[in-house]
Parts: sequence; structure tokens; C-alpha cells
Amino acid sequence: MYKKVLLAADGSDHSIRAASHAAKVAKIDQGKIDIVYAVDGKTSKEDVLHGLDKYQVKKERKEKLKPIIDVIEAADLECETHFVHGEPGPSIVDFANNNDYDCVVVGSRGLNKVQTMILGSVSHKIAKRVHCPVLIVK
Repeated sequence: MYKKVLLAADGSDHSIRAASHAAKVAKIDQGKIDIVYAVDGKTSKEDVLHGLDKYQVKKERKEKLKPIIDVIEAADLECETHFVHGEPGPSIVDFANNNDYDCVVVGSRGLNKVQTMILGSVSHKIAKRVHCPVLIVK
């Protein structure tokens, strides 16, 4: 049923809880979980201003996702990490719709609470626009 699951994650506590639920969903049919992390323009600019090279940036982003990867690996499931660039909501939606997922799992809140209040939540944008079932974890 859910052999190919996409987990939208940003390293927040909500995305760690979402990882736990994604693992439960994928475990039913021994599926695979892809983790997608969206890098917006502000984050990219900050990385450049801090003088980080692209290898260091990638290493730091993977480190932020380590607790999420640990949850998935503890469930004895395969996972792969993908980085997309752009505004998180639309970038994740495009990635999900272009890669034929059976289900998308996302936390109800992420790291950027100000953006959520002004622009609407990433989880809401994903639920509205992705072409497959979406599980939003509180």
C-alpha cells in the first residue's frame, strides 16, 4: 500500500515525530522512505555569508537530519535524503508530485514559526497540492 513514502523534514521536533509515524506507515509493506529537506533562499544566503563551502553546508544539513535518519534506521527501513531549493511548500510539493510517492508525511509545525503565521504552514500547502495521501503529524 505505502511502499514509497516521502518524509518532509527540517530537523524540528515535529519532523522527528513525523519520522516515527513515517516509519510505522512504511513498515507495513517494508517500504522505503525518502527524506526531503527544503533549503530556502534566506538559508542559502546565510550559508554563503558564513563562508561555508558546499561540502560543509551539506554535512551540516545532514547532521541536522541525523535524529530523523536514526529513527528510520532503528525501524530497519531504507532511506535516502534529498535536498531541494526554493520556498519549502512549493518545492516539496513539486518534488512529491514529480516522484510518484504513495504517501507524504510531514510535521504540523517546523522551525520557522513566523513564516507559518504570515504565509500559512508548509504542511497546509503540502496537504492542499500533493497528489497522494498526506499524513500531518502533531
